[in-house]
Amino acid sequence: MKYLNDGNKKLIIRRLKLIEGQVRGLQKMIEEGIYCIDVITQTSAVKQALSNVEDILLENHLESCIVNQVRTGQISKAKQEILKVYKLKRR
Repeated sequence: MKYLNDGNKKLIIRRLKLIEGQVRGLQKMIEEGIYCIDVITQTSAVKQALSNVEDILLENHLESCIVNQVRTGQISKAKQEILKVYKLKRR
């Protein structure tokens, strides 16, 4: 079973590459002794970018995997996965 459609897969890969660049930039900022608040601002941007990737993955999961589980009668599994994701997102 294919878990991500090609459009979402490309979007997520592109975003992860951007995040990778942001993290490298953070490392450089630390190495260069950049002002703490500027570094914290960038770490916040990275966290938000990762959160956006999670949102895309979650939406995809709900639209495909969970719907498929419900269609095939795997209601308990679908419920457990929804609760697991909900708990993870609350952290």
